[in-house]
Formats: sequence, structure tokens, C-alpha cells
Amino acid sequence: MRIGEYKMKDMYDVDRLKSFRQLIDLSAKKYSSRAAFLLRDGEGYRKITYKELRQRFYNLCGYFISQGLKGKYIAVVGHNCFQWALSYLAAASVGIVVPLDKELSVEDIDNFMQYAKVDAVCGDEKIISGIAFETTNTYKSYSFDMIDREYSLIPCDCEKEIQQIEISKDEMNVLIFTSGTTGSAKGVCLSQNNLLADIQYTLSVVNIKKSDVTLSILPLHHTYECTLNCILMLSRGSCITYADSLLKVTKNITEYSPSILVVVPALLKMIDKKICQSVKEKCPVKYKHLFEKYTFAEAIGKLPKLVRWAISSKVQASLGGKVRLFIVGAADLDSAIVENFGALGMKVLQGYGLTECSPLLAGNSDFYFNAKSTGRAIPGVSLKIDNPNDEGVGEILAKGDNIMLGYFKDQEATERVFEGGWFHTGDLGRMDPDGALYITGRSKNVIVTENGKNIYPEELEAKLYNFPEVEDALVVATQDRGKTEVKAKIFPNLDAIKKQLGRVPSWSEVKMHIGLIINDINEKMPGYKHISNYEVLECALEKTTTRKIKRFGNNVN
Repeated sequence: MRIGEYKMKDMYDVDRLKSFRQLIDLSAKKYSSRAAFLLRDGEGYRKITYKELRQRFYNLCGYFISQGLKGKYIAVVGHNCFQWALSYLAAASVGIVVPLDKELSVEDIDNFMQYAKVDAVCGDEKIISGIAFETTNTYKSYSFDMIDREYSLIPCDCEKEIQQIEISKDEMNVLIFTSGTTGSAKGVCLSQNNLLADIQYTLSVVNIKKSDVTLSILPLHHTYECTLNCILMLSRGSCITYADSLLKVTKNITEYSPSILVVVPALLKMIDKKICQSVKEKCPVKYKHLFEKYTFAEAIGKLPKLVRWAISSKVQASLGGKVRLFIVGAADLDSAIVENFGALGMKVLQGYGLTECSPLLAGNSDFYFNAKSTGRAIPGVSLKIDNPNDEGVGEILAKGDNIMLGYFKDQEATERVFEGGWFHTGDLGRMDPDGALYITGRSKNVIVTENGKNIYPEELEAKLYNFPEVEDALVVATQDRGKTEVKAKIFPNLDAIKKQLGRVPSWSEVKMHIGLIINDINEKMPGYKHISNYEVLECALEKTTTRKIKRFGNNVN
């Protein structure tokens, strides 16, 4: 047994599903009358049961086939909703689904659809109308509204034909264009087997219940949200609800009372900040000194049991009253935040993955927990560190049935990332003796000094984010007289600085405050890792739809 590998007794028994079709059939059989989706409907709510989901799925598959779309590429683009999920599942079952980012321009959406030779698009009426109006290309188009009110209600007369569609484990059913934070989009080819393998691996160490309710917040075109907060939930009989927008997440949480939230670190950090501030302000005066002397988690632990229970109950009520689990990925997470929620009785499981891996590769779980790491390789996945340096840091390589088939129309790029059966993630990390994985950065982001020393921008950015006065941070390499130096671009949190000073700061005071933070970090770091210069920004750094700071474009100019 490899170090860090799960033993059979440390796993739940979960069967591997062979297709989305089988998932929907089994869930309809096991959870027939339970709500698969709870949707806002005017002033009230509407429930889509698992039985109705199955019928609508086959109806829509049949409709797509009647439209000549069997074996064809079908794009899905629009806001998170039941129709998005239904379109995705049906398109992947009769052809190849191409999820696209609704935030892209019409021109970019059209370019991706042309490149994939898409025949049809399902999506928001506004986006579909824009494509029809602004481009010369013709696609069969199906609005989410019509899919809901008509196309998925037309009785299916070819269920047997749909059942007989072969879903090969080595056949692409999902094509995802991902730019990540690199600026160069690649088409990731995934099979249903890839995605269902990742779901099986995840469920073997994380217990998701039929009584669970989740609130879908992150964009569904990302594999992280689609796999872990849609397909996985539907395989367990859980109920999916949808956030109206990022600005209404807090309201929606209290409205739907989710038990599980799948989030990115930026969102969890925001929730944590509000909770910590509220608890410190409303805590009985006699205990306020604890929060000044100890970390938030330590202070909570030192409170009398009854006071701790009262605080936890109020925090839980502010989150709808039922949150038991946060699943977090897509970026580095401060372990203090994990400990804060743990002290309040809520589990935070941080994981690591990539779109190419469907996406999860490693994670904390019901059987292994380490707040400072991204956890162990999930069962079914093998990880190793390639060519580690003196600190044990090297590129993370992975193996497993969840790894993609390859890059779309790019054999050269596919061959570059696969070697000896191992997938090269492009990420840097190290493993401890328990097999816990620690991410140190992207290999292409590493700053190499003239002396051959490696500086990981993500490490310095994490230290900057420890200061509440820093809202956004990006560390890059600059050249000064032929010498490589480290530069930090920082967008300040003016409210935090105002709180520190007790008044509204001038811009020169803001710059001076950030300078003190830089000095503090430099004093605790080896000389070669020092931030040589910094820029205080007047505008926030550009971010992707999962709130990652872009490492290209205007951010690095």
C-alpha cells in the first residue's frame, strides 16, 4: 500500500455508474418522489421530482434525436438553472455536450462553437438571440424557456433507441473549453466514464445523503460545479437549488437552508469575515478579550460550553440553520478559515483538481482531515511528485480513470501532458509522510532567480492575503538592469485600513500602510524571496468566473 492510500475499511461502498442515463434511471427508481430540484416559481416554489426528471430527460433526448442531433455537438450556455442541467445531461447522452461560459462575448461563443462544429445551442434567450443577430453562422437553437415549457414535455416515443445508444468509456461526451488563468483556451475531452469515475471516487470518502440540500452558486460550465454540485448530487437523491446571483447568495442561503455548499475560497473567505466580525462584536463583554489574545478558532474553543453553543446556533441560523459541510476548491485556502468553521461545528473539506481530471484528484474527507493541506489522493487516483527539489517540491503527476481523454484537435498538446501513463498537471506541490498534498503553485508561474532559486508567487500571495488590508494580490517577476526581481501588485481593502487608522486614509497613507505589510513579510522570508517593489492599485484585479485572479492580460501589463 502506498503512503497515504485509503484502506478498504476507510471507504464507503459505492458502485460505479456506466452512464448518465443509468444514473437518472437508478435515481428515479430509488428516490422517485423526492425533489431533485427546488425552483423559484413566481411568488412560490416548484419541485422537480426524480421521477419527473427521468421523464423530462428521455423526452428531451427524444426531441434532440427528432431534430437530427444524434451524435452531434450541442452547446449549452446560460445561467445556472434546472434547464441547464437537463440540457447538459440530454446532450451528453445523445451526442457531445459543449458547456460554454455565459460571460464570454457573443463573438467568443461563436468562435468556440465554430471550432467544435456545433450544430445546436441550448441556452438563455438573450444569448441565443445575440448569436442569431450578431453572427452569420446558423445553429439550431433551443431556449431554456422552451426546453422547460415544451421540448422536455413532448412524450418520448424512442426510449428503447435512447437506451441502446452505446456510451463507450473511451468516447468523448463532454467538450470543455478552459482558459483557466493562462489566457490560452484548450478543449478538454471528457467521457461520461471520466466524470462518473470521479464521482465514485469522491463518494467513497465523502458521505452525501438523500436528505441533503445544496445551493448551486458557481458557474455550471465549470467541471468543479457541474460534477460535484450537480451530477454527484443527483446520484445520491439530494435536492439542488439555485442562487439568484452572487449578490443574493446570503439571502438565498437563508431562503433554501442548504446543508451543503460547494464554494471557492474567495466566497468562503467573505462568509468567514462576516461571521468573525459579527461574533466579536456581539460576544458578551467578559469574553471579548479572548478574541484579542487568541485566533478566532482558539477563542471559540475557550468559551464556556453554553456560550459556545449559543454563538454556533446564531451563526448556523444566519446560514439557513442546516449547513453541515462546505466543499472548497479551485484555489488556495487559508487553514485558519477551515479551523474557524470547524470551531463552529461546520466541516470544511478542501480539495485539489483540474478540469482535465473531472476535476477532483485529492481532498480532505470523512476519513482523513488536515486543515493545512488539500488532503490525500482520493481512492482510484494515484499521485506522485516528479523530480522533487531539496524541499520536496516538484510537479504533481496523476493517474486514474477520471483523467481526460486528451485535448481537442491537439495531439501535440496531449502528448506533452501524458508521459508513461501519468498526467502532468503543471502544478507544483509536495507530499508529507501521510500522503497529504500541499500545493505550492503553477510550474509556469515559478520565478527563477539568477542563482537558480525558485520563488513561488502563490506562497507570497498567500502571505499577503493574511492581512485584511489586502483585497487582491498578484506577484510577478520583473527585470531591473538584467536582474530578476519580485513585484507585488496590490489592490487595498480601504475599509480595513480605515478601521486600523480610525479615520479615512489619504492615498499616501494607504501606500505607506501597504509598504509596512511588505516589510513585515520580507523580514520573515529568506532574502531571495523578498518582494523588491510593489504597486498599489486603484482598481481590483481582473478575475475569472471562479474568482481566480488572471495571470495574463491587463493584470500583468
